[in-house]
Amino acid sequence: MGVVVLFAGLLSLLVPQLLQPVRMQAINPMLGVIMFGMGLTLSPGDFRVMLSRPKDVLLGCAAQFICMPLLAWVLVHLFSLPADLAVGVILVGCCPGGTASNVITYLAKGDVALSVGMTAASTLLAPLLTPLLTLLLAGAYVDIDAAAMLLSIVYVVLAPVLGGLAVQRFAPCIARRVLPYLPAFSSLVIAFVVAIIVAHTAERLLSGGLLVLLVVALHNVLGLLLGYGVGALLSLPLEKRAALSIEVGMQNSGLASSLATMHFAMYPLAAVPGAVFSVWHNISGAVVARIYGRSVSRGL
Repeated sequence: MGVVVLFAGLLSLLVPQLLQPVRMQAINPMLGVIMFGMGLTLSPGDFRVMLSRPKDVLLGCAAQFICMPLLAWVLVHLFSLPADLAVGVILVGCCPGGTASNVITYLAKGDVALSVGMTAASTLLAPLLTPLLTLLLAGAYVDIDAAAMLLSIVYVVLAPVLGGLAVQRFAPCIARRVLPYLPAFSSLVIAFVVAIIVAHTAERLLSGGLLVLLVVALHNVLGLLLGYGVGALLSLPLEKRAALSIEVGMQNSGLASSLATMHFAMYPLAAVPGAVFSVWHNISGAVVARIYGRSVSRGL
């Protein structure tokens, strides 16, 4: 998936006129489609993880919603980012985990059940926590309507996920037919979302893109390290540490870009950190999956 997203981003950066006619608002229904697919992949067993292992799931969600927002706030101040980029970075930090983390955890031979449970739990918590954290950490930069943001997350994330769950529950034959194609389809939609955002901000990305890439990379890598560190401090098995690391470090960055487009249209660069994060965390995720996978195999 990382290769597809990276290619789409680079192509759109070099030839932005290809997608500039497509309005930024188009990414909202696209994200809804991705979240609908997430709902199709979830099963009652995934939610039972939250009940059978509440300590693990709550610990993971707490680490995610504490580490990533605070890291974003620190990086924004450390690099003195302008308001538009600052809001974008903080939005990424305040979003829930993304479905890509479940794939990366599987490749890393980590605790997949914990990963899926954390993704489901953080997604359910997002309508409340994402607006509140964004208001708390980014309110000094721009005016934030937390109530409107809550409704946006319900429409773009929660409702499609619940719709996917409903299809799986009441029309399982349809779910079984489309499931094999979902990973490839989701990758293409995410790539298209990234390409649209990059096309509309290509000029400013070319002039200041290295700074954005540096901040986004640090945000992701430090999140991966902190997630692993929390697991190590609690003496969790390596499989759980790997899942915690990946879940904390990998965000639903498409949601961050979507929220930036809907609520901060006067700051077009606010959608850029989410787009760059979408590319970067798939690359870093592939690297850590290889590292964790080898360590788990060796029993380290």
